[in-house]
Amino acid sequence: MKIFLIGFMGSGKTHWGKLLSAKLQLPFRDLDTLIVEKEQKSIADVFSEKGEEYFRYQEKQTLEELINEEESFVLSCGGGTPCFFNNIELMKKSGKVLWLNTSIDVLKQRLMKERMSRPLIRDVSEEELRRYIIRKLTERKMYYEQADAMVNEESITLEELIRSLLQNE
Repeated sequence: MKIFLIGFMGSGKTHWGKLLSAKLQLPFRDLDTLIVEKEQKSIADVFSEKGEEYFRYQEKQTLEELINEEESFVLSCGGGTPCFFNNIELMKKSGKVLWLNTSIDVLKQRLMKERMSRPLIRDVSEEELRRYIIRKLTERKMYYEQADAMVNEESITLEELIRSLLQNE
């Protein structure tokens, strides 16, 4: 079984991915971590040295390699992963895609604490961050909505998360 967790940065994909992985006894993978290992640089450095276009291509390549090389896993995708190339179609064809939907206020609160480690929002002020989240969510929603299931990340339990994945079997 291949499970792809999608959602905005800060939506809990890594947190829930690790819990799902342990509960379902599947390997946990984080797409950004795989890219860091491949590039031998942080995501922030890849962005600043080579740009977003290069990063998105590496993201696509790494996603395809993982799908082709591993039988099953729980994958925490980057917030933009489903929005580029044919990534959302590839994920849906290869396994189950789950959108972790999180409110704007919770995203803002979480992201303020992690701003320096996130290249897309590193230089965004607190006031600008809310507008940035709204703008990006609006752009990405049409991709996120293609997921096999959507859960409200702030109020879900692990059992409900698993149930929502299995409902669409």
